[in-house]
Amino acid sequence: MRRLWAVCRKELLCTFASPVFYIVAAVNLILFGVFFYVIVSASREAHLRYVFHNISVVLLFTSPMLTMRLFAEERKLGTFELLMTSPLTLLELVLGKLLGAALTFAILLALTVDFPILLLSFGRPDWGPLLTGYLGLFLMGLAFLAAGMFASSLTDNQVVAVVIGFGIALLLFIISWFSPQVGGPVGDFLEGMSISGRFENFARGVLDTGDVIFCLSLTGIFTFLTVRSLDWRRW
Repeated sequence: MRRLWAVCRKELLCTFASPVFYIVAAVNLILFGVFFYVIVSASREAHLRYVFHNISVVLLFTSPMLTMRLFAEERKLGTFELLMTSPLTLLELVLGKLLGAALTFAILLALTVDFPILLLSFGRPDWGPLLTGYLGLFLMGLAFLAAGMFASSLTDNQVVAVVIGFGIALLLFIISWFSPQVGGPVGDFLEGMSISGRFENFARGVLDTGDVIFCLSLTGIFTFLTVRSLDWRRW
């Protein structure tokens, strides 16, 4: 556990030393503020559900940018071989990097909390959908981060890692769009595999354990694929 935390701490220090984090944080805050102001003021009600939906789309772009350097930069700098010969296990290495990315993402979400708090000045917002909406954003972001980490393990080019990570996240987001054309059991399967459909429940204030398990399962699958990718490259 101590070695895992050491990897996580290193990732956090590298992240905060990179201008990419501050650019992503600034863009995230600006977009959240714009969506919050436009949607709430236009409807004259606290329809945070639509704010969360718009932010979930932004995650498609921000998540790969937070993970593009996790392994791609290690190869570019020539430190990948050192990691592979360190006393760390591959699982500790992968989980440490994922934890660092997850904490970074949690900080980005925490920076947006002041927007919903402003609603207290104008009324009594329903805190149920607000809390489940943030939980849904975090779980969706965690799955996208794991997918982006897997993409970063496949290449030494950070731009390529962003493109692959975005492609995987986008596929998970829109896969249900093909359900009506396919139909039958396959269509139902595609509908169930849609992370955007799962997020709809969170945004509406519905906390379903199946949706939580789905997001965590996706995270576990991409974490496993990352370990296998690194193991294959090591040999």
